Amino acid sequence: MLVLTRKPNQAVRIGTDVEVRVLEVSDGQVRLGITAPRWVPVHREEVYREIQEANRQAAGTGLDDVAAAARALSRNGTGRVLHDNPTDKPQG
Repeated sequence: MLVLTRKPNQAVRIGTDVEVRVLEVSDGQVRLGITAPRWVPVHREEVYREIQEANRQAAGTGLDDVAAAARALSRNGTGRVLHDNPTDKPQG
């Protein structure tokens, strides 16, 4: 971990696109200003952890869930896709 000391109105550059500036220091708190392109996600640590946990839970979709979705979306409830004309052969 890189540890730097900065005074109010001093900044740290991360790469060429990100600047972190110390805006104020008072009562044991530091206010930071962050300048970054829109495509760079910037989150407080606790929000970042919540996003990561939500992503882990979403990625935990099991095969049973996928099969249930296929059954729900199929016309006859079996999970198999039916063609309008059963004699049509799939293209591809």
